[in-house]
Amino acid sequence: MENLEIVDYTADLAPYFASINKEWVEQYFSLEPFDIAQLDDPQGYIMDKGGEVLFAKLNGEIVGTVALVKTGEERVYEVIKMGVLPSHQGKGIGLILLEAITEKAKEKGAAKIILYSSSKLQSALKLYQKAGFVSAVKECGKYERCDVKMELEIGTSTKKSLM
Repeated sequence: MENLEIVDYTADLAPYFASINKEWVEQYFSLEPFDIAQLDDPQGYIMDKGGEVLFAKLNGEIVGTVALVKTGEERVYEVIKMGVLPSHQGKGIGLILLEAITEKAKEKGAAKIILYSSSKLQSALKLYQKAGFVSAVKECGKYERCDVKMELEIGTSTKKSLM
């Protein structure tokens, strides 16, 4: 993907964060109150709390996004709100976003990244496994739609490409 750029959050990109994530969440589930809060105000709910939001930009078009938030555990971050437009899925953009957000977590001193997902999202689960995430528990219950928790130990090792 030679024309793919990973760009940091700016206020003018917030509508893409909301629209890309609302599309996939509403396709499979329903929006929960925490979703609406994060999507309506990524600056307040993610950025201002030490998190990150990244975007995949292909030929000038925003085609994907992912975010990272602090958890209550020291040196543990959570990957949230990862989505790629349906017209651009299957092209490796999700894996590139995961690699970029992993690098952001390393820069913040993370030792581990966790994520919560659903067994309904088999393509996403395969992507996370390809990126090195492993199942932590079968049923997590943190979110209504969640029945899978995965984690990636990242420590302070040298950069390993997920590609």
